[in-house]
Amino acid sequence: MDPAALKNSWALVAKSGDEVPLFFYSHLFLSHPEVREMFPVSMAAQRDKLVGALGAVVSNAAQIDEVVPFLQQLGRDHRRFSVVAEHYSAVGASLLATLQHFLGAAWTSELAADWAEAYGLVATVMVQSAEESAEEYPAWWSGEVLGVDRRTMDVTIVQIHPERPLEYRPGQSVAVEIPYRPRRWRYYSPANAPRSDGSFELHIGLVPGGQVSGPAVRSLKRGDPVRIGAPVGDTLKLPEDGRDLVMIAGGTGLAPFRAMLEQLDRRAQSSQVPRVHLFHGARMPWNLYEHKQLTSLTRRPWFSYTPVVSDDSSYPGERGQVGAVAAARGPWTDRTALVCGSPAMVRHTVADLTEAGVPTTAIHTESLGITTSAGSQQ
Repeated sequence: MDPAALKNSWALVAKSGDEVPLFFYSHLFLSHPEVREMFPVSMAAQRDKLVGALGAVVSNAAQIDEVVPFLQQLGRDHRRFSVVAEHYSAVGASLLATLQHFLGAAWTSELAADWAEAYGLVATVMVQSAEESAEEYPAWWSGEVLGVDRRTMDVTIVQIHPERPLEYRPGQSVAVEIPYRPRRWRYYSPANAPRSDGSFELHIGLVPGGQVSGPAVRSLKRGDPVRIGAPVGDTLKLPEDGRDLVMIAGGTGLAPFRAMLEQLDRRAQSSQVPRVHLFHGARMPWNLYEHKQLTSLTRRPWFSYTPVVSDDSSYPGERGQVGAVAAARGPWTDRTALVCGSPAMVRHTVADLTEAGVPTTAIHTESLGITTSAGSQQ
C-alpha cells in the first residue's frame, strides 16, 4: 500500500467539490436502493459528510493505529442506523467507483488495489467493533419525553426517560433522534448526574437553520417517543487528580458542566471537592437560562460563578467573549480548564487560555471525532 499515492489521489478527487458526493450517492442508491432508507429524506444537509470523511480516513489508512479508537467508536455508532457488514461492501464499491470516475486515466490497477486494501482495513475495524458492542448493549435505547420547559426563546429543557438503564458519565454525550426528524441524529450532553430512575435532562439550543434544533425546541412535547444512542466521549470529564477547575461554557455548552456540578455537590456531602469557577457566556442576558440556579449554588464554599454577556452593551455585568473574560480573570495556571460550546467559541477560548499561560495539556474540550454517520449533526 502506497500512502503517498492514496493521499495524492484523494486530493485530486476532492478538487471536484460537490460533484464528488453527488456521484457517490447516485452510484450508491442506484446500485443498492435498499440503503436509501438509512439516510435522511432530504439530502441537502448531508453534502459530503460521508464520502468526505471516508476519503480522508481511508487515504490515511497507513497510520490506522492512530485512528483505531475513532474507527471503533464510528463502527459502534453506525449500529443505530442498522448498518451491517454487507452495507460496508456497498459503500466501499461506490467509493471506488467514485474515485475511478474522477481520476480517469490516473486510476491504475495499482492505485485501485491500494484503495481497496485501505478501505478493507478501515471497514474491518469498524465491523469488528460493532459486532463486539452488540454483545454488550443495544443499537439504541427507546425513550419517552417526560416534560418540556421552554426556558427562553432559544433554549428548551427536555426531560427524557429511557425504557432501560443508560449508563453515562457527566461530560459524555448521547445521540438523540426525535420523531419530527427521522434518521437525523444529534448529539447532546445530559445536564444532570445519573439519577436512580434513569431519566436525564437535555438543554437544546436553537441553531439558525438547524435541521433538528428547530423542531426539538419548538415541537417536542410530553409523551413523544425518542431514540437514544450509546454514550460517547472521554475527554470532557472531572479530572481524577482533584485539581481545582475553571469551567467555561457558551450557550447550551453549559449542560455537561451542570451534570458535573451536581456530581460534585453530591460528593461534597461526604468528602472534599475541588474549587470550581464557572463562566457561562450568552449573547443576551435572557439567554443565561440557568442564572438563578447557578447563583443559588454559589452558597457552596467551593463554587464561584460569573455570567458573561457579549451582545448587550447595557448589561451591568461582565461583557465580551466568555473565553476572553475568563482568561483575563485568571491566572488559571494551577487549575484544569474545561471548555464547551460552539466550535468557534471553543477555538477562541482555547487560544485565549493558552495565551494567558494555561498549558494546553490542562485544557480539555469535548471531542466526538468526525461525524460520518448517515444522519447529519445539526
